[in-house]
Amino acid sequence: QVQLVESGGGSVQAGGSLRLSCAASGYDFRSGCMGWFRQIPGNEREGVAAIRSDSFTAYIDSAKGRFTISQDIAKNTLYLQMNSLKPEDTAVYYCAATTRYCLSHQIRTKEVYNIWGQGTQVTVSS
Repeated sequence: QVQLVESGGGSVQAGGSLRLSCAASGYDFRSGCMGWFRQIPGNEREGVAAIRSDSFTAYIDSAKGRFTISQDIAKNTLYLQMNSLKPEDTAVYYCAATTRYCLSHQIRTKEVYNIWGQGTQVTVSS
């Protein structure tokens, strides 16, 4: 059974950095796509960054140049390095995975993913 466990969330001031980690057990990183999503109450869950098994990556426009998604296959861990954080980045961040192949235009679409972590809170104060 695949299990995803996020960590690394917290509270920072605007301009600060955080690195989120997602420890994946029972998941083959070569099998599909993994991504980071975020959600604030009352809003849809949005895809922030995603990575495919061939290392193709995609980012939401607001994260480009500030966030970096990466994988350490030896450690079975997905990361999201977040720099220059802004108050509008405040949300619960979720790690997600799928064993199905992801087309490039779908890679940040939540419906593609069928495995989810429990989420970690990120709060950025001004």
